[in-house]
Amino acid sequence: MSVPAGITGVMAFHWKLVIDARHAPTLAEFWAAALEYEVEDQATLIGKLLAAGQIPESAVTEHHGRRTFRGLTAIRHPDDPYDETTGIGQGRRILFQEVPEDKTVKNRLHIDIHSPDGLESLAARLESLGATRVREIDQGPAGHWWVMQDPEGNEFCAT
Repeated sequence: MSVPAGITGVMAFHWKLVIDARHAPTLAEFWAAALEYEVEDQATLIGKLLAAGQIPESAVTEHHGRRTFRGLTAIRHPDDPYDETTGIGQGRRILFQEVPEDKTVKNRLHIDIHSPDGLESLAARLESLGATRVREIDQGPAGHWWVMQDPEGNEFCAT
C-alpha cells in the first residue's frame, strides 16, 4: 500500500458512536442491556470536578442513585480498558447525548445485533427490554432478521 506524501504511517483511529436522545440515561440503560455493555460510572470524575470548582452543580444530575453529567451518558464494552479515574471507556463505546428535538425521520446509521441463541430468542429479549418489532425481513437463503426500534424509536436490526 502506498502512503500519500506527508503521511508517515497508517493508524486506526479511536472512535465512539454518538446517539441523540431525549433522555440519555434511559436510552443508555436500554442499549447497555441489549448489547451486554456497561453504563460508564463517572461519579468519581464528577466528584473531583465539582470539588475543584471546574463544573457547576447544574452540570450534574442523578439517575438511579448515580451522579451523571446532565444530558450525557455513555456505555462501554465490558472487556475493553477504561480509565479508573474518570470511568471513561478507551475502547468500544457509545455516547448518548440529549437533544431538544424528537426523532422525525429514519436513521441513516443503525446498529445490528447478532445472537448465537437464535433470532426469535434475541427479538423476545430485546422486547422485554423495551424494544418494538417493526417488520420482519426475509431474504430467503440470504437469511432473515427483524427491524426493531429502541424505546425512543431509533431503528436497529436483530439478526
